[in-house]
Amino acid sequence: MTSVASPVSEQQEPLEAAIKGEVIRMYHEVAEHPDSEFHFYHGRPAALMFDYDPAWLDRAPPGAVASFAGVGNPHLRSRLREGDVVVDVGSGAGLDSIIAGWQVGVAGRVIGVDLNPEMLKRAAEHAHQAGLEVVEFRKGRMEELPVEDQSVSVVISNGVINLSFQKRRVLQELFRVLRPGGRISVTDIVSAKQLKQTIVNDPKLWAS
Repeated sequence: MTSVASPVSEQQEPLEAAIKGEVIRMYHEVAEHPDSEFHFYHGRPAALMFDYDPAWLDRAPPGAVASFAGVGNPHLRSRLREGDVVVDVGSGAGLDSIIAGWQVGVAGRVIGVDLNPEMLKRAAEHAHQAGLEVVEFRKGRMEELPVEDQSVSVVISNGVINLSFQKRRVLQELFRVLRPGGRISVTDIVSAKQLKQTIVNDPKLWAS
């Protein structure tokens, strides 16, 4: 049987590729020039606005804090415990992974997953600066997490799932990697109304 791609899928592919490229470029820019102005909150002011513990921010490597570009605070409801195995989907410069690493302790493990090679490199440097051997970073897509089946206690994510064109697939992946009784703590952006097509088709607005 021959499968035929739908016109909608074919139309989405160029836009999805453009958005992915812009997301990588934008967050590389945040990492390189965190003192610049962007059309979204970032850095320590954003983290404080989202109720991150100032003690965490003081303890974390300055680069991880300066490059923070989340939309909320998944740690408020993650209930991480000693020994938990955590996946941070869209780990960026590593701040959330580092905070998770402190909470799970030496008996735990944190796996940060990101698509951006530059951010993965920076996140690994930040985790090293924080002295966290339990934190590692892997390159991968949230639609195909490079994580074993039923190997994770908790999934966290901060402002990333909204960037996927295949959100159902992302959620399937989260449940695939979770152990029975595992937990998900996600902060993200949800629109309560239909967005204009001019907004949907603007990669710069997706990367925010």
